[in-house]
Amino acid sequence: MTHRLTRDEARRIIVRAQLLDAERPGDVVEVAEQLGYIKIDPTATIAPCEHTVLWSRIGWSYEAGQLQKAVELDRLLFEFDGTFRPMSLLPLMLPAMRRWPTHERSRAWLDANARFRADVLAKLRAEGPLLASQIPDTAQVSRAPDGWSGSNQVPIMLDFLLRRGEVAVVGREGRHRRWDLAERVYPSDLPVHPDDEAERLLHERRLQAAGIAKQRSPWTPVGEAGEPAVIEGSPRKYRVDPEALAALDDDGGGRVAFLNPYDGMLFDRPRLSEIFEFDYVLEQFKPKPQRRYGYFAHPILMGDRFIGMLDAEVDRAREVLRVNAVHEFLPWEPEEHDMVRAEIAELGEWLGVPVVGLG
Repeated sequence: MTHRLTRDEARRIIVRAQLLDAERPGDVVEVAEQLGYIKIDPTATIAPCEHTVLWSRIGWSYEAGQLQKAVELDRLLFEFDGTFRPMSLLPLMLPAMRRWPTHERSRAWLDANARFRADVLAKLRAEGPLLASQIPDTAQVSRAPDGWSGSNQVPIMLDFLLRRGEVAVVGREGRHRRWDLAERVYPSDLPVHPDDEAERLLHERRLQAAGIAKQRSPWTPVGEAGEPAVIEGSPRKYRVDPEALAALDDDGGGRVAFLNPYDGMLFDRPRLSEIFEFDYVLEQFKPKPQRRYGYFAHPILMGDRFIGMLDAEVDRAREVLRVNAVHEFLPWEPEEHDMVRAEIAELGEWLGVPVVGLG
């Protein structure tokens, strides 16, 4: 059976799946379990992505130390590929991790550096956890700098071994990762899944986080998970999470949320355009004269619609949250102005600084 959904219904399903409805989650782990990952990014006009993603869901009770505790002490989350993920996903990821790398160039580099790999693992076994800077570069074959990594081959090898499940990030010192053997970081009693079962379960978890996704979306590949759906005005074939669909009428209402530009809710631009009628462009890498809303403006979600952009930044010299502009896509009602202003005030309280420039 193919479900036929209105745009309103589809939006409500997605907003609830992303924990952006009125019923806020209770803690960091609950957010990670539902979303599947929390993006890590240091750009901090307001706060780093991992923290604004959590604040936009949990609200004023979220503190940065809660994330660190979940990762480094409780081991309920782990770092992988620029994200924090719930440990419950690791068993589903391990079959693909053990097959990595799949590209010939990466396999050739790893094979050519077999002794280097052994050196890194031995150093971690003897002295870990360690920063990358504490591990000697003994590479036999080097990769040229690519703009993301320099000439030192240690970070590249550590990233390769992370993707293979041989090493793990045990914590951070500032923005620098501390590494150790995976066997000393990950639980030893993880369930084992056959490859096809692990892939199926991963698809189900991705659809749970998305609510609605295109079957072969490059942002949210969900395969045959869920049930087929079509959405008014869209020729695309979607999959919908049946549990989210069944709970569609249990609508507790919406709220205001400011979304970090790297929030996973925003990644699937075609879905944003089709279902939310929001053509989002990140202006971070545009020349200043070409920016319409600001260097790192945060989209404003009210209920199940995007209504504007918040251009704000923490002025660390003056210790204030400076509001440069609040852009309205369409003129707001007085109540909408009040709701957005209240959320900005709460953001300032969470950051521990006064708000200036709001008028």
